[in-house]
Amino acid sequence: MSQPIRMCIVCRERSLQHSLQRLQIVDGELMLFSKVGRSFYICKACMTNNEKKVVKILNNKCKTNHKAMMEFGKIFKEIGSNG
Repeated sequence: MSQPIRMCIVCRERSLQHSLQRLQIVDGELMLFSKVGRSFYICKACMTNNEKKVVKILNNKCKTNHKAMMEFGKIFKEIGSNG
């Protein structure tokens, strides 16, 4: 039986779904996927090695300002350390 393949929004590489972190943005706030609404995937390599690129992509995805971008960096580090 085949397993689902998903793509990291940062490096655009395809991986097995279970090897990626699934996140979502609700009301401009980054959080783990709550099983409701739209979501996206980020690979663990990008979470640890490409923080600036990830924050830039999330900023574009949310259409927020520079101050919010700094908050994404903090939240992203928390999610990365927990996952």
